[in-house]
Amino acid sequence: MDIHPIILTGRYVRLVPLSLDHTAELAAAGNEPDIWRYMPYGNVDSPEKMRGWIEGRLRLQTKGTDLPFAIIHLATGRAIGATRYLTIDHPNRSLEIGGSWLHRDYRRSAANTESKYLLLRHAFETLGALRVQLRTDLRNERSQQAIERLGAAREAVFRKYTIMPDGYQRSSVFYSITDDEWPGVKARLEEWL
Repeated sequence: MDIHPIILTGRYVRLVPLSLDHTAELAAAGNEPDIWRYMPYGNVDSPEKMRGWIEGRLRLQTKGTDLPFAIIHLATGRAIGATRYLTIDHPNRSLEIGGSWLHRDYRRSAANTESKYLLLRHAFETLGALRVQLRTDLRNERSQQAIERLGAAREAVFRKYTIMPDGYQRSSVFYSITDDEWPGVKARLEEWL
């Protein structure tokens, strides 16, 4: 899989390579504790913390394990959230879509669905992925429902998978979509969009 920074554009959003230029807009979009409740980063609720969060994603990109994106709302031209490829496994042609968050006004919206669609389409049709996984905190029912709406298969719960910043031992629910499932998932997502 030849994974490198790329721009992915749909009707509602454009996914662009994450950069420090997005700090102010993402700090404004992410200034809400509810966004970070189930994330392993802690609360990213200030421009300084957002800058540090972006720098962390860019370090992972340099290592070749992640490819982070800012989600740009086409109607406003503003950054409304972020997402990324992570857990990139070249030999097994698999990766994960995760670390995704959006300003509350765009959750359960075409912007949210389309950002996942663009990443899935690129993973399967351009990168040649055999498997794309997604995971979320077991407590995060809203995220589980969103992943299931995409058509991902729930695979397992990994108990005590991550220690959160507050010391909570998070269990994670794992989902996947495989290349042979992608045509059906794609058709359903395109119908919604």
